Amino acid sequence: MQKQNLNPDPERIRKMFAQVAVRYDKANSVLSVGIHHLWRRKVVSMSGVCAGDKILDCATGTGDLAIEFKKKVGPSGTVIGTDFCPEMLATAPKKAKDLGLDVKFETANVMALPYADDEFDISSISFGIRNVADPAKGLAEMARVTRQGGSVLVLEFGQVHIPGLKNLYSFYSEKVLPLIGGWVTGQKEAYQYLQKSSANFPCRQEFVDLALQTGKFSAVTWTPLTGGVAYIYKAVVK
Repeated sequence: MQKQNLNPDPERIRKMFAQVAVRYDKANSVLSVGIHHLWRRKVVSMSGVCAGDKILDCATGTGDLAIEFKKKVGPSGTVIGTDFCPEMLATAPKKAKDLGLDVKFETANVMALPYADDEFDISSISFGIRNVADPAKGLAEMARVTRQGGSVLVLEFGQVHIPGLKNLYSFYSEKVLPLIGGWVTGQKEAYQYLQKSSANFPCRQEFVDLALQTGKFSAVTWTPLTGGVAYIYKAVVK
């Protein structure tokens, strides 16, 4: 049976992220035992990014993926990180500055990006596409601002399909994750939403089909991470 998006309400999602923003990084590190940093580095590695490239990172949150890209593009490259929740962006500039990295952060909605066609070599989004009211429209917008032959990279939670691990992860994500996330941030509802949205959002071939239906990509591939807890999708822009 095909998974369906939960049709998230943008204002509800914005408020939810605003409430967890201050403790977001701490919660990520606790819940993933730091593995999320390795996942983001894998995205950058798979992207084929080169020194001097121009990168757009959507739903950048506190800026982790944008910062990883900036390390690769170097001083001659440009990285812009955007998010529709200003509170999530609040700590990102200092985080980049403390590492000696020049990253620009702006408030923007992935479904209506304020950038020109073909402006970027690579566009990315991590743990954000399932929160977009219309994921296909968001992907199409990312493709629009990315040059022909460039790539759109998506890092997103999905569903585990490996027997044994599937049951273990289901127990963790349904019972343990909301409790710990709620304890760290004081917002248990946000982590209940994370579990439900991840369990229902299209992944693997279903997500590939969703991306290809936009008509904006010539090829889309997927790579599982940590047994299918998360996935990286690489879409080549037509």
